[in-house]
Amino acid sequence: MRVFVTGASGWVGSAVVPELVAAGHQVIGLARSEASAAAVTAAGATPIRGTVDDFHVLRDAAAASDAVIHLAFPVDLARAGRMHDAVASDVATIQALGQALPTGGAIAIATGTAGLARNGVPATERDRPAADALIAARQPSDDAALALAERGLRPSVLRLAPVNHGEGDNGFLPALIGTAREKGFSGYPGDGSARWSAVHVRDTARLFRLAIETGATGYLHAVAEEGIPLREIAQAIGRHLDLPVRPVPMDRVDEHFGFLGMFLKSDTPVSSAHTREVIDWVPTWPGLFEEIEEGHYFAPNAISNGL
Repeated sequence: MRVFVTGASGWVGSAVVPELVAAGHQVIGLARSEASAAAVTAAGATPIRGTVDDFHVLRDAAAASDAVIHLAFPVDLARAGRMHDAVASDVATIQALGQALPTGGAIAIATGTAGLARNGVPATERDRPAADALIAARQPSDDAALALAERGLRPSVLRLAPVNHGEGDNGFLPALIGTAREKGFSGYPGDGSARWSAVHVRDTARLFRLAIETGATGYLHAVAEEGIPLREIAQAIGRHLDLPVRPVPMDRVDEHFGFLGMFLKSDTPVSSAHTREVIDWVPTWPGLFEEIEEGHYFAPNAISNGL
């Protein structure tokens, strides 16, 4: 297949592109800079310059493709407190891609799982977020993608675990490590019982490939470990940094962890049982603690500012 990928040089994209190439697909990657274009080329794909706001570029690339994997998101707008604008931009991007992709084509987009679970019960692919859940803000993007089935496309929405780990990770786990170094101790919110799901980024990449190859539709969960207590993650970090481990009162979580705090205050276990059943996806890469024990997260040149 000819596959167009947005966010091709990002953390997840940098795993998705080689996965697709190794499977024999022809990959076109959106690149917004020369550095991104070089990274896309190095991964074995063909770069096309542009951004998610360049609708003519998006439409031309989608029209010439059999499938689209949309990984880019206006993170800068979201971090600036303009989540509504970020989502509106994302919806417009999804609609532009969907309008151009030929009938029968597959389109897979990425979203998250923050706050999806309720009352400590692992969230399933059939669950929709409560109105006050963090991830609920991105529901319009999900709905825009799923609505593309009405024009003969095969849309899937992959909900990603908050920790997509692997060497080179620049996300939530490095942010926790950076905070521990800065504060002088490895902290966890409250009693530390709140859970995060996790998955190796290579397993996530394989799920994206399977999603477009099989034409699966609806929600899929890129989750290998459904719920790891944050206290245990903090303990592993503290052990590697030789720092004390202690709780952070819930009323100080935002102050202590900064932007990351909002993601640490809810218990978010997530099941992927349905995904594994319908798409025959079995995670095979190392789990989170195996990854931590590898030590690369704590190397001198490791990215530690995360977000």
